[in-house]
Amino acid sequence: MASHIQSPFEWGWKRSKVSVAGIGTSRPEEYWPQSRLDGAAPEIRRIRLADLRAALARGIDDFAANRTDVIFLCLLYPLIGLALGRLAFGYGMLPLLFPLAAGFTLIGPIAGIGLNEMSRRREQSDHISWIDAFGVIHSPSLVAILQLCALLLAIFALWLVVADGLYNVTLGPEPPVSLSAFAHDVLTTDAGWVMIGAGIGIGFLFAVAVLAISVVSFPLLLDRPVSAATALRTSLRAVLANPGTMAVWGLIIAVSLVIGSLPFFLGLTVVLPVLGHATWHLYRKVVA
Repeated sequence: MASHIQSPFEWGWKRSKVSVAGIGTSRPEEYWPQSRLDGAAPEIRRIRLADLRAALARGIDDFAANRTDVIFLCLLYPLIGLALGRLAFGYGMLPLLFPLAAGFTLIGPIAGIGLNEMSRRREQSDHISWIDAFGVIHSPSLVAILQLCALLLAIFALWLVVADGLYNVTLGPEPPVSLSAFAHDVLTTDAGWVMIGAGIGIGFLFAVAVLAISVVSFPLLLDRPVSAATALRTSLRAVLANPGTMAVWGLIIAVSLVIGSLPFFLGLTVVLPVLGHATWHLYRKVVA
């Protein structure tokens, strides 16, 4: 039989059909064996930098086990980034281009839910595929997961409102006439430097808030029958118990996402899956 080399579109379409066909084959009871049916707030462990290295190593291992599937799954996020950039250039939203790009840090945990699920399933079976990422929709905690997703999206929207207000106060309210004029105003005027400094400071506070409420909350909801409030409180407790180590973890995420955004967000096809898988293994280190 003659072999047929598929185009990326053919390959992607067939993969999509397989993934849709696989949705619904899981049973909810497979999620939580009897040992995990306790919905009480879990115990938090103290972790060290060595645990971060171990979580990253496990994340890279999970990524390496399914490179092709995961890269295809995460290809959506660079496309979204490029679409947002085109929107900013095409409709006078140029001042929001950087806030939109920086917003990947705020909604990154949402992008990582399916990857958390793949790592969870890989603990149970060596063979996983991107179909397993869609197993999240069968989780008994789906409503709680959606609640936390809505919270992060609201924080992201608030960040954009604050960023737009900051531009209006410093360089606005009129939109820039061109990219070069905007770069000139930002980099060569006092108002531009005020906007840069204030934006970095405010963005840092938003990033810290998101890290505190999401660092272990989504993996916990995939792993145990707890409420969104319990997952959020557990995440806050994990950060308070390990402030220095979690600060380093947040720095690793921020630097990785910046690097992954270049060029044209394509690096996110590698950075996002590694961080998403590593987050699951960090959860295993932190939550007893």
